Amino acid sequence: MIKRALILAGGLGERLRPLTDNTPKPLLPIKEKPILEWIILNLKKHGIKHVILLISYKAEQIMGYFGDGSKLGITIEYFIENVPMGTGGGAKIISKDFKEPFLMLNGDNMADFDYNKMLDLHKRNNAKITIALYPVEDVTQFGIAQLKGEKLVRFIEKPKKEEAPSNLNNAGAYIIEPHVLDMLPEGKSSIERDCFEKICPDGTVFAYEHKSQWFPTDTMERYQKAEKEWKGLQ
Repeated sequence: MIKRALILAGGLGERLRPLTDNTPKPLLPIKEKPILEWIILNLKKHGIKHVILLISYKAEQIMGYFGDGSKLGITIEYFIENVPMGTGGGAKIISKDFKEPFLMLNGDNMADFDYNKMLDLHKRNNAKITIALYPVEDVTQFGIAQLKGEKLVRFIEKPKKEEAPSNLNNAGAYIIEPHVLDMLPEGKSSIERDCFEKICPDGTVFAYEHKSQWFPTDTMERYQKAEKEWKGLQ
């Protein structure tokens, strides 16, 4: 069982303005609960009760809403990025003393990932990193995975439809072995470019295909689609 999850929840949500003028994106409601609360509830469902939130924009609102996590029956810690550190900078600092594999999530995707199945695949393949993928209709709008069996070879950013190696997109959920993020540079970094792209060729990055619900919420159109179609957690 995975014991700890890091959630990247510090984005400005600029493409969701004016909704995010006064409310941070993780607190925008979907079916009467904030996006981030749904994410945390799915973690709890799979026995993950230690959550670290990497926050920045309107951090005090997020801390005020979730507190120490006790009202949800979990423990929440906070890492506040006073300067932008990208998708890798804060995670590298937080995870440097971890001894066990951990889960890392983008905090703006609505999904009902099965973390137990994902962990089983991760262990079976002796993976350094396992990345959740999800099939999308329009491959030209996403980073699309090229696979060899369950191994992830590389991502191709927004390929032409006829050149796409699959229809599988990075769904923003990762199981990472301790110390893998040591390879990131100090300070601001991109976990996608500075870690995933560099480590994929060694054959230790694997793909978990998620086949249930997945809704990105990073644009107004996508947020409205999630609000309309999200079915909750079964």
